[in-house]
Amino acid sequence: MENPVTPNLKADSKLTLQPTHSFRLFLRRLILHRYFYLLILPGCLYFFIFKFIPMWGILIAFQDYNPFAGMMKSKWVGFQYFQDLFGYDHFYVLLRNTLGINFMNLILYFPVPILMALMLNEVRHEVFKRVSQSIFYLPHFLSWVVVAGLTFFMISTDVGAVNKLLHDWGMQRIVILSNSDYFWLLITLQSIWKDAGWGTIIFLAAIAGVNPSLYESAVVDGAGRLRQIWHITLPAIRHVVVILLILRVGHMMDVGFEQLLLMMNPLVMNVADVFDTYAYNNGVLKGEISTGVAVGIFKGIVGLILVLGANFISKKMGEDGIF
Repeated sequence: MENPVTPNLKADSKLTLQPTHSFRLFLRRLILHRYFYLLILPGCLYFFIFKFIPMWGILIAFQDYNPFAGMMKSKWVGFQYFQDLFGYDHFYVLLRNTLGINFMNLILYFPVPILMALMLNEVRHEVFKRVSQSIFYLPHFLSWVVVAGLTFFMISTDVGAVNKLLHDWGMQRIVILSNSDYFWLLITLQSIWKDAGWGTIIFLAAIAGVNPSLYESAVVDGAGRLRQIWHITLPAIRHVVVILLILRVGHMMDVGFEQLLLMMNPLVMNVADVFDTYAYNNGVLKGEISTGVAVGIFKGIVGLILVLGANFISKKMGEDGIF
């Protein structure tokens, strides 16, 4: 009589051999595609060293961190610093300013690289096209210190070139840098001037992948350039636009810290103070490192929620999303 335990042992042996077979298959694929894995190895090391390993530091947000004692000997305080953040008198001012500046960037800045890419794609003179691209890319390589200095020498009330011309023409000087009503718009225009040209690279690459036969068929059907852009180019790059829009929504809590730090002054603090400047003032200047880490965790969680929400909405609207 056959031992009833024997089939179970055979089944168990198959189960134990399956991971070994999968591991051998993985090794075979690793050796076969070794050059591709070597190609992505520097990127993986970058994210592992500079993104994953530093995540251990989020524990500081739950400690009364003392740099001399270190993380292991610092006192645990739980969610105290999160409570201090949410209980801060100007918390909603920080939230309003952060979201307000980002909404203006989303509405005014985000479409500009798309429009610039469409216009550059229509340029037929190659030399003029390449020169124009180089001019548009150049501001991206300037530091915010240079951009802030140029802004000051252009529109400051005393020494600004624009106000000097207005004064010479007998017109009243315009106060911009110290006027809180213009601050968000000024920050957005600076971002457009500096980075819009650089943002066209991805869209130009997406446009370059459009099948030229589609344009030839549209010309045969009598479609003009605007019709070709509307019915061929824009639908072809729509997935790229949606992905970048989702990623941009995920950065709604991030504001250019260097830009704001250089452009803010006491007269515009009510519209310029954001979470990044709050973390800098408390975490760096006052030495409350745990407060700065708590702000970073809060921003990260909100950004994750926004990305998941934007991705969910895009899929409901028939787009692929980012995952």
